[in-house]
Amino acid sequence: MLTTSARGATFPLLPGLDGAGTISAIGSSVTRFAPGDGVLALFTPGGAGAAWQTYAIVPEESVAKKPASWSWEEAAGLGVTVLVLGGSSGVGAAAVQVLKLAAPGCRVLATSSGKHHGLLRALGVEGVVDRASGTLVADIRAASPGERGVDAIFDAVGAGATQRDVFEAFRVDGPKRYAQVWTGDEEIEVPEGVESVLFRSRDLSKLKGSKNVMVALERLLEEGRYKLPLPVRVVGEGWEAVEKGLEEMRKGVSGEKLVV
Repeated sequence: MLTTSARGATFPLLPGLDGAGTISAIGSSVTRFAPGDGVLALFTPGGAGAAWQTYAIVPEESVAKKPASWSWEEAAGLGVTVLVLGGSSGVGAAAVQVLKLAAPGCRVLATSSGKHHGLLRALGVEGVVDRASGTLVADIRAASPGERGVDAIFDAVGAGATQRDVFEAFRVDGPKRYAQVWTGDEEIEVPEGVESVLFRSRDLSKLKGSKNVMVALERLLEEGRYKLPLPVRVVGEGWEAVEKGLEEMRKGVSGEKLVV
């Protein structure tokens, strides 16, 4: 449930993020569904795509068929579960907070080494899994609602390139979306049926809506709703300390940010 203090709102407001129902009509390009199908969907609050109304317009890719064994109540309450790979990295810890702010009803899981589990729980992660576990996929599924798996994966550390079994953590009847933040030469290959998007470092000024990003961040910081993602450690002062910091990063740093 959102309140106006949690997110800016204008009225009249049409809320509703999760829900289920019966399809009344479909567009000419829809191929996976037909009128009368029972479905669950990821709705978009604020307008024609909001869940809290008699009829809602939802893109085909945001809809899944309701399993026959599920009640309508179970389907409506499914929500969205996102797995963040590398949750204790700078990007991963920031992603956890952005997910919780953008979609408060989203259940966030994350992988990290055991020593960082407390940090991630403090940031709002509902289920933390040891990245070195020999039963990683089973552990991820066990942390998901009904042990069904996750709807989306945000890979902050390129784990999908080497831990290929992580794709088995997707919910069988879910949207299977994979976002990779990758510094490698080639995009990570994903299994058939998985929708993938690649993010690299970008010039903020070239992104749509970038003029509002820092203004929004400033407000979130002032309100205390966005926390410092990771603890900061000062490695030295002056330019001569830069090389020391870089050398530590080459050896591997996680769960903290280095500052000169």
